[in-house]
Amino acid sequence: MSKVCEICGKGVSFGRKYARRGLARAKGGAGEKITGKTARTFSPNIQKIRALNKNGGVVRMKVCTECIKVGRVTKAGSVGKRDLSAKA
Repeated sequence: MSKVCEICGKGVSFGRKYARRGLARAKGGAGEKITGKTARTFSPNIQKIRALNKNGGVVRMKVCTECIKVGRVTKAGSVGKRDLSAKA
C-alpha cells in the first residue's frame, strides 16, 4: 500500500532519531551529549475512505487525515443522510 495522499501528495519523509546521554545544563548537569544517530521515517496518517468524485460517483481513495479534517474531500457516507435529531 503506497503511503501517499491522493489529494495533496503528502508522502513519507526521512529524518534521524538522536540518542542522548547526560544531564541538561539547565538542570545542573554538564550538558547532553549525542551518542548515536539512527535513520528513521515519518509516515503520514493515510486512511482509505469512500469519497465523492466530481461526477457524483463514489470512489475509494487514500487520503491523509489533514485533508479529511480541512474538508478537501467529501466523504460519501456523510451526504444524503437523514437528520434523525429533527423529529417533531
